[in-house]
Amino acid sequence: MDTYPARRLVAATAVTLSTMLAVACSAAESATPTAAPDVAEKPTTSTEPTPKPTPTRRPYTISFGGDVHFEGVLRTRLNADPKTALGPIAKVLKASDLAMVNLETAITTGGTPAPGKQYTFRAPAAALTALKASGVDVASMANNHGMDYMQSGLADSLAAVKRSKFPIVGVGRNEAEAYRPWRTTVNGNRVAIIGATQVLDAEFIDAWTATASKGGLASAKNEPRLIQEVRKARKNSDTVIVHLHWGTELQKCPNDAQLGLAPKLIAAGADVVVGGHAHILLGSGYLKNAYVSYGLGNFVFYNWGPETGRTGVLTLTINGRKVLKDQWTPASIQGGVPLPITGSGKQQAVNGWKALRDCAGLAAEPG
Repeated sequence: MDTYPARRLVAATAVTLSTMLAVACSAAESATPTAAPDVAEKPTTSTEPTPKPTPTRRPYTISFGGDVHFEGVLRTRLNADPKTALGPIAKVLKASDLAMVNLETAITTGGTPAPGKQYTFRAPAAALTALKASGVDVASMANNHGMDYMQSGLADSLAAVKRSKFPIVGVGRNEAEAYRPWRTTVNGNRVAIIGATQVLDAEFIDAWTATASKGGLASAKNEPRLIQEVRKARKNSDTVIVHLHWGTELQKCPNDAQLGLAPKLIAAGADVVVGGHAHILLGSGYLKNAYVSYGLGNFVFYNWGPETGRTGVLTLTINGRKVLKDQWTPASIQGGVPLPITGSGKQQAVNGWKALRDCAGLAAEPG
């Protein structure tokens, strides 16, 4: 039996079925909307960078001491051993995450003192070694003694600072350097500290004030320039601190210049405003939600008495913009160095320090 016709019929039938199936599929595809791609199976890529996790901030402490120089009996201590020149108060400073003082001297062994100035201070570079060894992390030289040996003394000071790698604020080769904050990060907090002086002898204001083309000090008399730097620091800092040389010598309450400047700095973004000059303690406390200390008094100083010898360390506990706590460690200057007060006299000294805020318009708590 010839099977060819049968195979042909089967083949023909297969072709016909295949053709019908193809037509049916084509019709179905044209009638059914195209399905969306399965994004789970086909992940898309992005050019956006993966955001970095925000570091967790934890509270930190910063301690402040008042005016420091190394004249008289203090030069003897410095020459004997810079590492112990500040005495037992160093233990208090070292206990904090950060510590700061006002370095009221030119760092030079040469030069000519400012003409006609009654008191001029200078110290060798060992002064910076003494501060560092005692737990001080940064100092301000923006004060009425920072350029006691004029431009040559300034050049020596800046050279000594560079060699020692010890942070100094409030002074520089030009205006930009003088107003520039010192920055550090502690416990996840980005801290910016700016130094400036509101106190300059009238005859030295022009010669000592840093400009775009001349080295010198950051002057708080140029309020717009200082406020500009505070606003700039506010943009990329968690805590902004302004250290000022300000006040009237031996006047127990803040003067009009202090009372006028503090609120402006706070409005610009400062969280802490501290400083001194008066040789005695002035009030410390809260101004709204910021913290202000109008006078830290003498600290390491060759001349002291019943009032000018009262001193101590102000320690603030801070988290971001919030000053959570203030603590006063009272001390008494003996032999030029502050000795912490212990025993029954300690609480009395603390109470006396707290009472100073009454005439300063400051509060014990933020508000």
